[in-house]
Amino acid sequence: MFYSFLSSSELKKASKRLSCAKRYKIQKKVREHNRKLRKEAKKKGVSKRVKKDIGVPNSAPFKEEILREAEQRRLQIEEEKEKRRQAKKEQRAEKRKKEKEAASKEAEPTAKKARKDDSGTQSEKKPAPDRSSKHFLCAELNKVIDASDVVIEVLDARDPLGCRCPQLEEAVLQRGGTKKLLLVLNKIDLVPKENVERWIQCLQQEFPVVAFKASTQLRDGVVKAKKRRIVASNEVLDRSRGAACFGNCCLAELLISYADKTQNEGSLRVGVVGFPNVGKSSIINSIKGSLACNVGIKRGTTKMMQEVHIAKNVKLIDGPGVVASPSNPPASMALRSLQVEEGGESVLEAVRNLLKQCDKTQIMLQYNVPDFRNSLEFLTLFAKKRGFLQKGGIPNTEQAATTFLADWTGAKLSYHCKAPENHSLPAYLSDAVVTEMKNGWNLNKIKTGNKETLKAVRFPNQASSIGFTSKGPTSGLLSVSDIPEGKPGAAATEEEAEQNNESSETEQTTEDSNTTEKAEKLQKKTIKKKKGNVRFQSVPIDISLSTAITDDTYDFNTDFQ
Repeated sequence: MFYSFLSSSELKKASKRLSCAKRYKIQKKVREHNRKLRKEAKKKGVSKRVKKDIGVPNSAPFKEEILREAEQRRLQIEEEKEKRRQAKKEQRAEKRKKEKEAASKEAEPTAKKARKDDSGTQSEKKPAPDRSSKHFLCAELNKVIDASDVVIEVLDARDPLGCRCPQLEEAVLQRGGTKKLLLVLNKIDLVPKENVERWIQCLQQEFPVVAFKASTQLRDGVVKAKKRRIVASNEVLDRSRGAACFGNCCLAELLISYADKTQNEGSLRVGVVGFPNVGKSSIINSIKGSLACNVGIKRGTTKMMQEVHIAKNVKLIDGPGVVASPSNPPASMALRSLQVEEGGESVLEAVRNLLKQCDKTQIMLQYNVPDFRNSLEFLTLFAKKRGFLQKGGIPNTEQAATTFLADWTGAKLSYHCKAPENHSLPAYLSDAVVTEMKNGWNLNKIKTGNKETLKAVRFPNQASSIGFTSKGPTSGLLSVSDIPEGKPGAAATEEEAEQNNESSETEQTTEDSNTTEKAEKLQKKTIKKKKGNVRFQSVPIDISLSTAITDDTYDFNTDFQ
């Protein structure tokens, strides 16, 4: 065997380095070549510079008409181009469809073809159900109630009475068996402490109540706190904000101890129900300590039933929110229904209904805006304050309204409702039912757990929280057959009563606000339709010889009306 060994000089690649004389010579040749090309182009009259179109001079007569005609011509050309583009697209789609059909026919086995010929019809695939429809949401909610041994109704501490659904509670009690109903008061860090204590005392007369503050910072599947640049010297930090969670240990221990008492075999199934955006999924994630369920600011993020294991013998079931009935007052619909996302109610109407239930001075102090007469003026001032501006410095009221509604439905704004002084049981509850619902629970443990939670959380001041007038319990839909055919009657009657009580001056201001809002809606619709291109209205022009001869003077009123 003969092996040829190459030297190191033969393995190296050739160097690309040049001498300076050679490099300068090449650069000089390139410059001469480019100069020659420019000279030839100048002789031929070809230039790279495109001459600027000066347009129609101001001194030219009928300048406006010429510009309109030019714009119409340009639009016609664009329309023709778009038609040709659409025709080509349709042709390509048809061609692709034919190719797919031919390929599927070739790939189809002969036995399947014979079977198809014998039967004559093939079983059609069932269409996938619409997950955002009311039918689907009601069916999933009923599944959660049927599958659970304990039903946790989550209430927003800012308006606990408005978050209660009598139809839901009645359905849980009527299912029979050993189903238990438990109330969880979430978002307690957004309400003054005295208000939370009163609501706990009030609600404890019916069902066991657990105070809770869910974690709002869940990243990468685990709870993480925000990084702080400045750390206090005494290392005493506010732990109630961000990633901190309170009440999760109390609730988890309560469920585990109840499961040990009642469930001999199998695990305890706990359904978490309530209206959209009260924090059902956030509570499950806080107890689990990881991002088990999807959470979002937009209402109706959870649309399907989902099981989460928190212990060996306890399962939490997450489901969609309760669909609010259209017969509810407008303020309740704005806070707890999916009307805005479905397109049934505009964001501006929702903001107007919410502002009616609040004190104007508190809104002005909270959002740092001057005095306003109606909701449209408030949204204009709010948009200017936040910098929500469109082209030309026009305030974007829709963006301001969406931000305002997100503050009220999300875990950001502090507002509170007063607890009723004289408490009375609802029609579907009795003293026997109340005692039965409290049996099996360690009430002393709940009491001590609530005390510890209230000590740890940092609450807002009474002055910095907005006072809100609650409209009472919100009626929900558990089956689509319960939807009334007509328009909401309760809302209409309430509005009529309010209008009768108000003075004539306030009626005039509301009428003015309605007209301005309607005008703004029409303006926005026209802007959306005409987005992109500036369109001019075509005006018939008479350019006959008679008019040109007889009318020597130029009449400005004909063109600038």
